[in-house]
Amino acid sequence: MSSTPRRKTPSTARTAAPQQQRIAIIGAGMAGVVCARTLAQAGHAVDVFEAAPQPGGRTAALDSPFGSFDSGAQYFTVRDGRFQTALMQTVPDLCRRWSVSTVRMLDAAGRVTTAAPPPSEAHWVATPTMGSLVDAWAAPLAQAGQLHTDQTVVGLTRGDGLRWQVRTRSRDGSTHERGEFDAVVLALPAPQAQALLLQSQLDVAWSAALDGVDIAPCWTMMLAFAHAVQPGLTTLGPQWNAARSTHHRIAWLARESSKPARNQVERWTVQASPAWSREHLQDEPARVQGKLLKAFAEVTGIHAAPTHVQLRRWQYAQTQSSLGQTCVWDAELGLGACGDWCLGYRLEDAFVSGLELALAMA
Repeated sequence: MSSTPRRKTPSTARTAAPQQQRIAIIGAGMAGVVCARTLAQAGHAVDVFEAAPQPGGRTAALDSPFGSFDSGAQYFTVRDGRFQTALMQTVPDLCRRWSVSTVRMLDAAGRVTTAAPPPSEAHWVATPTMGSLVDAWAAPLAQAGQLHTDQTVVGLTRGDGLRWQVRTRSRDGSTHERGEFDAVVLALPAPQAQALLLQSQLDVAWSAALDGVDIAPCWTMMLAFAHAVQPGLTTLGPQWNAARSTHHRIAWLARESSKPARNQVERWTVQASPAWSREHLQDEPARVQGKLLKAFAEVTGIHAAPTHVQLRRWQYAQTQSSLGQTCVWDAELGLGACGDWCLGYRLEDAFVSGLELALAMA
């Protein structure tokens, strides 16, 4: 998994900031939470607005009677020294290495096409779910009353005093005007950031740069096989725990129960390929489930009926073409954007993007 080479945000975007600013951050995934924490540590007042009931973005896990599923991000790598420092200093015992020396490369029929050398870099997971990392970093914001969940931002306006107003809609349909903010951060997928700008009738110079960002959708299927937990039978099907596949429907499979600190009930997360997910994005869930179950059996050889099946459709899942720089920031307007799509699709890319934008603003 590679990402576009990083380019520095233009130095002309950096200007001296007031000693303290009030900043609205829209989106509480990894990038938004990291940006918010960094700005708060620099002495700024932040408010984070998140449409979902909890923070985490694509790290958010789904629960089932048979254990949790990492329905989005499956693991993360640690390449940036600042990411490593943040993990060691703030959550030293939260993340564990996932021993996935059995990652396979499979052909369309599920046959192993290459040997499985040890991973060139460590694969890490948060425990007990991938969402635990962002949850931990968002906790101080929530405790301070700075994290507002179930709040969809539907409009931005900039008043005569050059202060921002943020209009939110709650799950009950009520709307609220929130302000006054000195700056606004859009920690959203690029298409959603552009849609919010258009809806707010805002003409921002950096918006055009986002036209080249392509983020593919992903249908994800989660399966549990409770009957596999029997004396003498701990797993079904293949002996590998994770695989990338060239099957036209499936791109990735992972045995959730092989990850550290997880429930041992046999569980699999199956992620459809970007091309297939685009083609079938609007299909009925039952049709998607049937096709992915068939593909799963073809790839793994597991033909047993699952005890539990759950689907999740990610409209913006994996960056295909990135922005090619860490973030965007207009100091004059007090408006910027960040996210993994700036650099690639790794969780670490989201961390770096949120951090870099905060540093540019602070």
